[in-house]
Amino acid sequence: MAGAGSGSSNLCINDSLTDDELRSILAKLENEKDKEIFGLVCKRWLRLQSTERKKLAARAGPHMLRRMADRFTRLLELDLAQSVSRSFYPGVTDSDLAVIANGFTCLRVLNLHNCKGISDVGMKAIGEGLSLLQSLDVSYCRKLTDKGLSAVAKGCSDLRKLHLTGCRFVTDGILEALSKNCHNLEKLGLQGCTNITDNGLISLASGCQHIKYLDINKCSNVSDVGVSSISRACSSSLRTLKLLDCYKIGDETMLSLSEYCNNLETLIIGGCRDVSNDAIKSLAAACSSSLKNLRMDWCLNLSDSSLSCILSQCRNLEALDIGCCEEVSDAAFQVISSEEPGLGLKILKVSNCPKITVAGIGILVGKCSYLEYLDVRSCPHITKALLDEAGLHFPECCKVNFNGAINEPVVLI
Repeated sequence: MAGAGSGSSNLCINDSLTDDELRSILAKLENEKDKEIFGLVCKRWLRLQSTERKKLAARAGPHMLRRMADRFTRLLELDLAQSVSRSFYPGVTDSDLAVIANGFTCLRVLNLHNCKGISDVGMKAIGEGLSLLQSLDVSYCRKLTDKGLSAVAKGCSDLRKLHLTGCRFVTDGILEALSKNCHNLEKLGLQGCTNITDNGLISLASGCQHIKYLDINKCSNVSDVGVSSISRACSSSLRTLKLLDCYKIGDETMLSLSEYCNNLETLIIGGCRDVSNDAIKSLAAACSSSLKNLRMDWCLNLSDSSLSCILSQCRNLEALDIGCCEEVSDAAFQVISSEEPGLGLKILKVSNCPKITVAGIGILVGKCSYLEYLDVRSCPHITKALLDEAGLHFPECCKVNFNGAINEPVVLI
């Protein structure tokens, strides 16, 4: 801390540098560990390090949260999420949220994933106190209803991301509130919110027209009418659309996406059994340059001709799931056997496709040099012994799942 020059008295760095100059030094430290060490020098440096901290993950009750609020005055991101396997009792409560709303007024990102103890009372406090909030994750907070979440929408008008997965009491009311107040919304997760209907999506589309990511997986009461309203309203922004097990979805949605959403990168339509062969071909043609991730398991109308269109036209495709599409055969892959360059596929799932054989896999392996994961579970004509007998050489990093012993990648969930 002190240094001596010839003929001069000892100088202390704290006497020489202002707070702003020390903050400038701290800002140049990129490694989080170095920033922590900075705070160990002395109380003054610790205070500066604390006030400049932007992110924090914690397990804390009201008393500790108040102390944290006094110390981390410029905090932007607070993570209080609980994991399913390591939750603690009583967890985050409405009282904690009241402290957060009053103490962390600069907060932009708040993660309350799986905090099952919070209710609409806590959400009302968040709406009243955190006007700058841009991202909120309350997935699996099962006590929440439209009342509390609408208070957040009203008070946090700059909200960009909202995750409500597993919030089973949520209805169209929250979508109406978002449409009215949160016009900058970009990302919305509603997986398993089965009370959401087409009316809610239509309301959302009328006020939120910059949505990039919409997850309505397992929202079984939405249909073509609601989803088509989103595709029209968000045509230039929509990049990810998840419709897993939305059994009312059919060709109208696919044709609407083909017409309006030519920048779509991820589409999940697994379990949408009414989607036709021709509609899939239209989508492949419209999104040929943008589509990267496509999940179509249990799309029973998928045939060799529509899969051939996808493989030949969507040259940037990285992940593809056609599990349980029983009519698809090796013939679908013939179209790429003579094409150059090869495919960029990294993930391919063909589980429960009885007409695909080692011959088809051989074509794919020859054209997919970047393949990292191949799922061939329950394919009777594809076994490790048969692949070895055919002399197929997979990319060095590729994992082949024959029986479910390998963890699946999460990109298509």
